[in-house]
Amino acid sequence: MSVGGKRLQRILDMRLHNWTGAGAPSALQSRAMGLEGTEVLHRLGWNVPKEELIHIQEHWLTFLEPPASMHFLLGLVYIGFFLMAIIGNGLVLWIFSSAKSLRTASNMFVVNLAFCDFVMMLKTPIFIYNSFYRGFALGQLGCQIFAFMGSLSGIGAGMTNAFIAYDRYTTITKPFDGKLTRTKAFVFILLIWLYTIPWAVMPLTEVWGRFGPEGFLTACTFDYLTNTFDNKMFVGSIFFCSYCIPMSMIVYFYSKIVSTVFNHEKALREQAKKMNVDSLRSNQNQGSQTAEVRIAKAAITICFLFVASWTPYAVLALIGAFGDQKLLTPGVSMIPACTCKFVACLDPYVYAISHPRYRQELQKRMPWLAINEPAEDTKSVATAATQNNEQEQKA
Repeated sequence: MSVGGKRLQRILDMRLHNWTGAGAPSALQSRAMGLEGTEVLHRLGWNVPKEELIHIQEHWLTFLEPPASMHFLLGLVYIGFFLMAIIGNGLVLWIFSSAKSLRTASNMFVVNLAFCDFVMMLKTPIFIYNSFYRGFALGQLGCQIFAFMGSLSGIGAGMTNAFIAYDRYTTITKPFDGKLTRTKAFVFILLIWLYTIPWAVMPLTEVWGRFGPEGFLTACTFDYLTNTFDNKMFVGSIFFCSYCIPMSMIVYFYSKIVSTVFNHEKALREQAKKMNVDSLRSNQNQGSQTAEVRIAKAAITICFLFVASWTPYAVLALIGAFGDQKLLTPGVSMIPACTCKFVACLDPYVYAISHPRYRQELQKRMPWLAINEPAEDTKSVATAATQNNEQEQKA
């Protein structure tokens, strides 16, 4: 008997063991209420066809299925996620692509991030369908589509966030060392996708790693449970390349931004003190902010959300591959799945709150939103820094 055949036999034996003493119930009997008014619960995978069982890790089949209400609740939550993300990211793609004032090299990264988030949420109908049918309803095909789209969009979003951090870093800390061009931005985006695609194709074709269901068997991701050397190497490699590398870039570039801004503000305060004035800033209120700083805040917020959403998934995968798998219950594994989807919903609204030109374009196209964004100050951080340096030299 082949390895796959032995694994299928073990799963079938496990399913039979779970039903010992009661017989294999029908789908109608399984969904019906018991004599004492309590719902009959079975092990996960009870309603999965025999030919599909081989694709499910035995680890998940040892747990009881959640109540039907939990499936339905998650389905409704994902419907909300889907509507929020499609509307929000759709608006970002439309406004940033059509508004001439927003068609800049830097905003090409914003469009790429919105595209990744859009793709991330296009797969949610698969989860919703599985949830309302309480399990692995769309089978291996649906699972492969779900996991492939998730890998492309998730890793692509991570690397895009890293390049957004790089762009903000060069804009704010080195404004005169060469402005980012559209050609350079396009090359960077091309590199992002060349870097991302192999990590989605390899497990899809099972060249290295594989995709499989997780948790309540309604979502799918790369397999982090198979206890083989090759699979552990894959989990370790994808953890380093798709999490550690973008995370390191984000932390480095934004720490440099924060350091530069603090040093600049300190220099302004010291010079103002020498000149016996409250502030060196002109044509603006003391508490006002330049457009670059507001955009940087939006970018920092989005990158923080990326870190907060994907860190649980990274920890989950490491525990599954190298730690105690008993810690990974179906309910626990569904938490990271929800956090990464939630962030894909929030990203466009962070820009709606913090990006001045985007708000102006929304106000122009949708006046009924009553955004009332004032005209932005044309003075940039770089210009202010140059003028203050000139004032210091004259003093």
